[in-house]
Amino acid sequence: MIEAKQLIEINNRRRSELTPENEKYYSDFLIYIRLQFFLSEQQSEEVLMEILDHLIDGQNEGKPASVIFGDDPKEFADEIIRQIPNEDKKNVGRLISGIALNLAGLLLMIRGIILLIISFFKDINTIVYPLQSLVMLGVILCFSLIGVWGIFKIIKGSVFKEKQRNLKDTVLCGTIGAACTGITIGVNYLLPNFGPSFQFTWLASLILGAIIFGLSKILKY
Repeated sequence: MIEAKQLIEINNRRRSELTPENEKYYSDFLIYIRLQFFLSEQQSEEVLMEILDHLIDGQNEGKPASVIFGDDPKEFADEIIRQIPNEDKKNVGRLISGIALNLAGLLLMIRGIILLIISFFKDINTIVYPLQSLVMLGVILCFSLIGVWGIFKIIKGSVFKEKQRNLKDTVLCGTIGAACTGITIGVNYLLPNFGPSFQFTWLASLILGAIIFGLSKILKY
């Protein structure tokens, strides 16, 4: 069986065979199905390849996409989605764990770099509160997922439309991103220090962040 990542690579190559009109039609299908977060990635990519094969075959016979798949592509896509099973819960948990590991590694490395730069200009406080940091990591992860979900929903709502609301959708996506960022910053500002604490230098932060980020890549999250 061809894995999902290989199917994506094959899909990207074969799409170049489509006419501009059919490529636009298929791109809407591809975006709409791939943005269904909880669907099986493997089976979603297999279905997308089948659609692409049918589209290319029909194109070679002189049939446009609207003839092959009908005048209501969204309804056709929804029918396909209903037949694709959900992703295995273990894979969903693995994905969320991977996001958390990547996020933790990046935040620790960013903290280390910022503290290093600031240390050239003034003395810095390197005391950290692990419990508080875990709460903040949870808040950041939560609002990151909420932001991504909201943006994905806006994008899904814009496909299969003749007149795409690019400016309006961009403003809405920006508003969601800004709101989630603002709430996260607000929580960080208002959350009091609590629990045990210890000194955590910029170098230790940078090294630990690099280890966690590297571990997430080794585990192929």
